[in-house]
Amino acid sequence: MAAGPVFALGPHVGWVVSFDVRRGLGTVSDQSGHPFEFHATAIADGTRDISVGTFVTFMVSPGLLGRYEARGLSVVVDSHQRPA
Repeated sequence: MAAGPVFALGPHVGWVVSFDVRRGLGTVSDQSGHPFEFHATAIADGTRDISVGTFVTFMVSPGLLGRYEARGLSVVVDSHQRPA
């Protein structure tokens, strides 16, 4: 049996690649380009809205249907650029 991907427990860095305000669903990509879905309730500051392209830190945890999800998204202050 092949094991699925293993993700570090610590915080990841990446950027928001999509976000639908009406549905509250979005996708964040880590530095390796791996996408993780998230819900607006996963935004740490409680705003329920985040701009595409925003540089963030986040945690990865198992979610529904066996997918990994981003949780605890925090905006990296003064940076809206993709990591180098």
